[in-house]
Amino acid sequence: MSSSTSRPVHYTGLIDRYRDRLPVSDTTPTVSLNEGDTPLIQLINLPQQMGIDVDIYVKYEGLNPTASFKDRGMTMAVSKAAEQGAKAIVCASTGNTSAAAAAYAARAGMTAFVLIPEGKIPMGKLAQAIAHGAVVLQIKGNFDDGMRLVKEVAGEAPVAIVNSINPYRLQGQKTAAFEIVEALGRAPDYHCIPVGNAGNISGYWIGFSEACGHNTASCTLCNGQCPYLDKPLTDKRPVMVGYQADGAAPFLRDCPVTAPETLATAIRIGNPQSWDLAHAAVNESGGWFDEVSDDELLATQALLARGEGVFCEPASAVSLCGALRDVKSGKIPAGSLITCTLTGHGLKDPDIAVRGQEAVQTVNAELSAVKAAILAHI
Repeated sequence: MSSSTSRPVHYTGLIDRYRDRLPVSDTTPTVSLNEGDTPLIQLINLPQQMGIDVDIYVKYEGLNPTASFKDRGMTMAVSKAAEQGAKAIVCASTGNTSAAAAAYAARAGMTAFVLIPEGKIPMGKLAQAIAHGAVVLQIKGNFDDGMRLVKEVAGEAPVAIVNSINPYRLQGQKTAAFEIVEALGRAPDYHCIPVGNAGNISGYWIGFSEACGHNTASCTLCNGQCPYLDKPLTDKRPVMVGYQADGAAPFLRDCPVTAPETLATAIRIGNPQSWDLAHAAVNESGGWFDEVSDDELLATQALLARGEGVFCEPASAVSLCGALRDVKSGKIPAGSLITCTLTGHGLKDPDIAVRGQEAVQTVNAELSAVKAAILAHI
């Protein structure tokens, strides 16, 4: 018996969706976990509660397969590594990169080696790397030490580096900008983003630039032949604003920070590898860098979770934290359309979210006790 009902199209990830916008060919193997296509969520309650006249959307990258934006770059980096015949990949990580590298290596049948700072990785992220079968090497040092070692070992062992110094990582990450423009029908006025190793702000700027038909100095793989140049999606690019934690803010110090420290482990990086590209993104767009304290970012994390139902990891909250502060000060003017990247899911670091909270009550298994507890909060 035949049916006239067409079969729904199955989404298969970024490389298939944006194949004509990425440096891949028909012979590039696609290593994908159906990453991307993450929601762009308009914040409704917080602007009303704060009395601010702006449209704010959050790009919730915590709903990628390994719960962070790293999957966008990793599908490209691992696919290209597979195309080049690599059998193993290596990365330094504060947690999210290791999780993504391990998952995509497993998908590709490769071995992943991840270098992490001893005792500095949230268990949620470490568990992912272990579960996916990565060889985890804890080093007695920080992320920047790990990054140095990764670059050194790549010259001594047959492994492909999949940190954001790999240009294919940024090519994957630029696709979030495409999705934002497609969802809004235009580019935002301001795009606010957390900055750690600075690959993401660089990737977004490549994406926004290509989407409106502009070349950018950081787009090194297409030799000035970006496909959107002759058919742009939008006629403008946003102002790019990068926020850091004040204990790990090399862009605000204008030099590397030798001992970065912040509860936002994903951006606890003192010597960003995409330093020049990030500066180019901010300077070309007329944007700026700024910093927020741990107390401020944690307050924003809680505000977003309780006020809008969106749970992000601490590092993600710096983008919204900084944006709200700049709106209130007038640095971002009223009436602006703002998008903020939330880089990872809150379950990446649950211990931070529940620290100091007294949200769990123990009551007797009796109707009267449960009723009393409910009425006490109404």
